[in-house]
Amino acid sequence: MSILNVENLTHGFGDRAIFNDVSFRLLKGEHIGLIGANGEGKSTFMNIITNRLMPDEGKIEWAKNVRVGYLDQHTALEKGMSIRDVLSSAFSFLFKMEAEMNEICDKMGTATEDELEQYMEDLGTIQDLLTMHDFYMIDAKVEEVARALGLTDIGLDKDVTDLSGGQRTKVLLAKLLLEKPDILLLDEPTNYLDAEHIEWLKRYLNDYENAFILISHDIPFLNSVINLIYHMDNQSLDRYVGDYDKFLEVYAMKKSQLEAAYNKQQKEIADLKDFVARNKARVATRNMAMSRQKKLDKMDMIELAAEKPKPEFHFREARTPGRYIFQSRELVIGYTEPLSSPLNLEMERGQKIALIGANGIGKSTLLKSILGLIPSLSGSVTQGDYLNIGYFEQEADQKVTTTCIEEIWKEFPSYSQYEVRSALAKCGLTTKHIESLVKVLSGGEQAKVRLCKLINRETNVLLLDEPTNHLDVDAKAALKRALTAYRGSILLVCHEPEFYEGLVTDVWDCTKWTTKVF
Repeated sequence: MSILNVENLTHGFGDRAIFNDVSFRLLKGEHIGLIGANGEGKSTFMNIITNRLMPDEGKIEWAKNVRVGYLDQHTALEKGMSIRDVLSSAFSFLFKMEAEMNEICDKMGTATEDELEQYMEDLGTIQDLLTMHDFYMIDAKVEEVARALGLTDIGLDKDVTDLSGGQRTKVLLAKLLLEKPDILLLDEPTNYLDAEHIEWLKRYLNDYENAFILISHDIPFLNSVINLIYHMDNQSLDRYVGDYDKFLEVYAMKKSQLEAAYNKQQKEIADLKDFVARNKARVATRNMAMSRQKKLDKMDMIELAAEKPKPEFHFREARTPGRYIFQSRELVIGYTEPLSSPLNLEMERGQKIALIGANGIGKSTLLKSILGLIPSLSGSVTQGDYLNIGYFEQEADQKVTTTCIEEIWKEFPSYSQYEVRSALAKCGLTTKHIESLVKVLSGGEQAKVRLCKLINRETNVLLLDEPTNHLDVDAKAALKRALTAYRGSILLVCHEPEFYEGLVTDVWDCTKWTTKVF
């Protein structure tokens, strides 16, 4: 049974085409991985099929009475709402039914006999629907999912705007799972999630009976939960049966076959043109030449897609620092409440350290405390000598109103326009991306702009807070190569073992010193 039909979808932003005559069909129970490089239009596609964005052309048709749940990487939460409020809002349609039922009960006291009979019938229907949807077990269901994603440890009465990026993602994900829609649309759900909760989500999706479409650059996670791939590339959308590894195998074969066919056709074209050029002037061979020319004119030309620019990251290095990068003495980190026991940590020159552990235990707070961006609750941090620090924040500034060129020029005013464009191009951004406003770019493209600032500044220490979030497969591989080659010191927050393994010299498990109970 078809849940969603997309026909002849065409869309673009200004002169930048995203889709050209794309068609797509989603069947009941399909578990789809939607893949493609940063900026190919994956999130745009999700926004179009959920009617948040109107396409330039094409038809989007959902089956009747389908409930769609969408986890958007840019969803905002309202101040004043607690975690419990947000999770309970998953059942808002049931609360409306309860309110309707209460109104009916109020009217029954003054109703005529005929009205009373109708009210009793309506009341019975609503009661059945409430019971069927477990309305009287809402609190227990909220507690169950909140516990599975570690939200009960944060406190269900906490204001959602006081949460970290990872905690907010968990709240939105928990709400979506409580809604139990007929189809899940998940846009990078593992961003900011720690390993334990990624495992829980993996089990949930494997047992999920309904259909879902998943955008993710976390390939091990993607492979473990999907059975179909839709590849978004060069304004088209192509279907592949199997997981990501199977897609790579078939895609490489298709590409090789297309290149072979292209080369064969180019040779044929060259031979035909050569024959026409040599024979069109001679009366005896003019007809044959005209026949060859007609064949040329009618030929369906095979075109190879232009190669996408692949990012190349090379960090500029400053002079060698002193022996110690930082030393902490009885350091207690946190905001109003302590997030750690007293910490006596040392990081020496040349160390590359991964900070791991669940969200909300203070990994980002530790980085900010080391940098002096937030005060510690007690104790001290001493930075070493001759440090040139590069810092990559977990979340981008959403208030940026400049273009990519202006953003880099602001950071490096001595650069010529050519140098600015060249720096952004090396990070895998095309001319159209470079000239666009930063805020209209995808999450991965915005991350590349921020990395562009970082790699062009001379550093000898890098503090990186979840730098792989939103980055596509090629960008992650390029970043890992660059960090491996970097001779400076690195303190890295990351939830992807396949990224930091083989890169770091040490792993610090922050759960060993957190005051949070998990």
